[in-house]
Amino acid sequence: MSQPLPLPFTHQPHPSPVSPEHRAALLVNPGFGRVFTDHMVTIRYTDGQGWHDAKVEPRAPIPLDPAAAVLHYAQEIFEGLKAYRTADGGATLFRPEENARRFQESARRLAMPALPESLFLASLDELIKVDRAWIPDGDGSLYLRPFMFASEPFLGVKPSSEYLYIVIASSVGAYFKTTADAVSVWVSQDYTRAAPGGTGAAKCGGNYAASLLAQAEASRHGCDQVVFLDAVERKWVEELGGMNVFFILDDGSMVTPPLGGTILPGITRASLITLAADRGITVREEPYSLDQWRADAASGRLREAFACGTAAVLTPIGTVRSHEGDFTIGNGRSGLQTEELRTALVDIQRSRAADGHGWVHRVF
Repeated sequence: MSQPLPLPFTHQPHPSPVSPEHRAALLVNPGFGRVFTDHMVTIRYTDGQGWHDAKVEPRAPIPLDPAAAVLHYAQEIFEGLKAYRTADGGATLFRPEENARRFQESARRLAMPALPESLFLASLDELIKVDRAWIPDGDGSLYLRPFMFASEPFLGVKPSSEYLYIVIASSVGAYFKTTADAVSVWVSQDYTRAAPGGTGAAKCGGNYAASLLAQAEASRHGCDQVVFLDAVERKWVEELGGMNVFFILDDGSMVTPPLGGTILPGITRASLITLAADRGITVREEPYSLDQWRADAASGRLREAFACGTAAVLTPIGTVRSHEGDFTIGNGRSGLQTEELRTALVDIQRSRAADGHGWVHRVF
């Protein structure tokens, strides 16, 4: 028996949805974050009233007062997760409860109201049911972007009393545009992503805005991504612009920087730690310096390294560049253990392997 929705959703069908023929053409090669579905979810929050007015409606521009608090004080958070098409024509999500909980933690850090987990999950389900035809076949997926921002019109530094929560969806293929077997990364030694006591563990737009200049620097040096060091000693590897990082040593063990408020607690990261333990692989969450990274790559102790996240899944790191010179990890290509972990994760996400941890959420 289905559970009642935490809020009733009203549905407003799109008056002129994209034709099946045009949609099929778009899904041949959607890229990442450029092709959007017909509908979106909106839910409003008002002090004293709470969450209300839940809708599935045509995707359209958002009317916004120029004094809206988000435009002046940046109260904004978001999440990212994917829906996958199953062999029987259904759809699944991977650990969406964890996204819901992280969304709540991000909201608390930015003094925003916490969206109930049940309402977060219902908003995803409702949108997927309406726009299920936008889930690509094959290796593609439907990327879901829930986000929330302060919508009260006022000028004054205080938490807003009004918020708008929205979910949009985008049909996607590969995140990285490179055709290389592994990506190259630039170590930023001039800019930092987050400091202790800051918003590094929250998924808020400001963190990503602060990374763009460093990412541009990486691009100028011919690299696909930027790597940030800690803000205090400027020596410990923390994370890429939007991804966590793992190092695989010659004994098969793995190291990943520890969470501590400056690193985003990635759901892919946590899942990989569990999958590694299932395979008897030791994973240590401990600091790993740039000097150690360079030395281990030179000695052969470091066998593989990869970045991970919802969008990038597992992406091998082949070359590291910095002001102090370049170095290569292994043979500069994807390694066996990286590929095995990636396959194990993706097969569970796409319902091709048994889900022993209860991670897969079936939508229909």
